[in-house]
Amino acid sequence: MPEAGSAQHGAPSTAVVLLQLGGPDSLQAVEPFLYNIFCDPDIIDLPLAFLFRKALARAISRSRAPKVLEYYKYMGGKSPILSLTQRQALALEKALQGRCDARVAIAMRYWHPMTEEVVRQLQQEKIERVILLPLFPQFSRSTTGSSIIEWRHVCARLGYAPELHVVKEYADHPSYVAAIVRNINIALRRVPPGERGKVHLVFSAHGTPMKLVRSGDPYQSHIIRTCNAVVSAGAFGLPHYLCYQSKVGPLKWLEPSLVQTIERLAAEGVTHVLVVPLAFVTDHSETLWEINHEVRHEALRRGIRYYDMSPALNASPLYIGALADLVAHALKKAS
Repeated sequence: MPEAGSAQHGAPSTAVVLLQLGGPDSLQAVEPFLYNIFCDPDIIDLPLAFLFRKALARAISRSRAPKVLEYYKYMGGKSPILSLTQRQALALEKALQGRCDARVAIAMRYWHPMTEEVVRQLQQEKIERVILLPLFPQFSRSTTGSSIIEWRHVCARLGYAPELHVVKEYADHPSYVAAIVRNINIALRRVPPGERGKVHLVFSAHGTPMKLVRSGDPYQSHIIRTCNAVVSAGAFGLPHYLCYQSKVGPLKWLEPSLVQTIERLAAEGVTHVLVVPLAFVTDHSETLWEINHEVRHEALRRGIRYYDMSPALNASPLYIGALADLVAHALKKAS
């Protein structure tokens, strides 16, 4: 971790904490990573689930681990999410220089560095003010909400009570939207000359159970806001669709799914598809394996001749600029 910045002009020492879900850092970490996910009450939300959640999480993680291992073998034996998030943290710290005196830390929800590790570090450094900045532009109780709840629980247990500010969502922040538009245009420039007009844009967001949507979770409405803002700002002049991916378990999830959308387009004779990862700001299994490997294979099998994926944002300067702007705005509200 970078050293904590010193306070200037009597201002409290400040840390920006990037909230992310995390990913296994080795093949041996896959099953315990899955166990941590399915132990989260915001993921397994059933009547009286507290009575059997750990046993159920153990059973699910054990049964899913062999398949999920294949994802990470394909990606080199681990998730790239930590190294990519570290790049985002370093880029953000650099972008904040001259605007505010803050260091940037990372707290992962389901794998290291986990929330408790980060809280203990900031407590030891006597950081007086914390800005929680989710790497989930759209709010959901299962991502941002769960991460904030975990942060508050750990701080209460450890007796750490810094001044706290939370960025809850930035679904249509102009620089975030511009970063997605830029990456779509990068991908469109790869299309053979004269064929761009055949491209259909497929925006794919991580799905969520309909039960969560019906209970008032704003995630779907935030995703729609992002999609509409990107289409408006990009003015691509191409057909576009919004769908969802990564369904887990028997519950009904948001539809249409990415696979359903690809199947329908192929049946309609569409030959050129560009999938745009929406809400995924960092490459991981959902982009590198699911979109760019599994669904690519399915699309080509069904007759799609040109299939591509626009790059994830990762440390895109425009995206880092959006994060820096959100931090500056949070500090301005705090002063």
